[in-house]
Amino acid sequence: MTILIAGGGIAGLSLGLTLHEIGVPFHIYESTTEIKPLGVGINLQPNAVRELIDLGLEPELDAIGVKTRQYGFYSKLGKTIWEEPRGRWAGYAWPQYSVHRGHLQVMLYEQLLERAGPDCITTGARAIGFENAQDNAVLLLEDGRRVTGDLVVAADGIHSALRQQMVPDEGAPIWNGRILWRATTETDAFFGGGAMVMIGHDHLRLVAYPITNPDPHTGKAVINWIAEKSFDPSIEWKREDWNRAADINDFLPDFQTWKFDWIDVPALITGADVVFEYPMVDRDPLSRWTHDRVTLMGDAAHPTYPVGSNGASQAILDARIIGAKLLELGMTPAALQAYEDHVRPIATAVGQANRAAGGPDAVLQQVEDLCGGDFDEINDVISVQELADHAEKYKTIAGFSISELNARPRTIADGSHI
Repeated sequence: MTILIAGGGIAGLSLGLTLHEIGVPFHIYESTTEIKPLGVGINLQPNAVRELIDLGLEPELDAIGVKTRQYGFYSKLGKTIWEEPRGRWAGYAWPQYSVHRGHLQVMLYEQLLERAGPDCITTGARAIGFENAQDNAVLLLEDGRRVTGDLVVAADGIHSALRQQMVPDEGAPIWNGRILWRATTETDAFFGGGAMVMIGHDHLRLVAYPITNPDPHTGKAVINWIAEKSFDPSIEWKREDWNRAADINDFLPDFQTWKFDWIDVPALITGADVVFEYPMVDRDPLSRWTHDRVTLMGDAAHPTYPVGSNGASQAILDARIIGAKLLELGMTPAALQAYEDHVRPIATAVGQANRAAGGPDAVLQQVEDLCGGDFDEINDVISVQELADHAEKYKTIAGFSISELNARPRTIADGSHI
């Protein structure tokens, strides 16, 4: 009995750790030759942190991440629209973490090797397709190898080759006209550290949060930031250069006046060593992820806009729910289908909410439309109760409502073994 996993990112590594925990043989095939700490900052919501803590990874998370204690929205003039506590400060039984994506991936990788041994993963092995048979599934690799297992899980990201086989006419990811410039800058921590801020409106905004705690001597922290600007989706925006080092002059002038008493956005941008450029893309939701003994997970299954900090969190949850369904139904296609039936409606609802400006950041544009971001008291523009209701609605859609999550039993009971 073996599960073959295509992809050694956060999704695939979380699944490997889960399968090792419950005693399911597995092997990961990762396309890169070396797993290195690439990328920028991400957030892990309490529902995903809970699963990592259940895997015994709390000390490791503390070593690489910052506990997020506050989340706030601010107008383009720096005025406070909405602030709320996060993680344990909000009443969750688990924290929320801000962390460098690459450091999280390397931590999961090192923990997997320590627990399951170095032979559990093959690097430099790109998956290009699959085959289903009556009693097994075959993972096809670029070098011509055919690897047979009981089940195959595609964790190979937004450009998944296995998804492309399932949906051959899907085409490229869909760009919504927004460009993201992402980087990190070492600077003074705002609001005392552990605070995530979103400033602006739909057409121009900045997100910033620390991914290290303030240095006790200098007070400076590594701040992850994302500058975002909207363009006409029909234009060609250097599409061949996506994921390249960017020229800050493409967007810095738009933020020159964003200097507030708690954050200096132009200084934040110019203080970065290198800035990377990304399109904001997703894919249309699928009506089916599972084809007999093969299924999709993570960004291969449900790529969505980076709104509400759900990408990595949902990938971790996917892994844990797959493990729970294997415990319930055995190493069978039925377990994969049960995982899909559980997760796909939730992931689809989150993706659609993010597309339809139903994410938590929708209040930014509401305030921009109502008053141009200029107000003395936010309650004169939009009621605090309406803001609170909107924030709670998104948490409920995404599965991290405080009361519901705190009351939910463990996804995988302690000591469970297939």
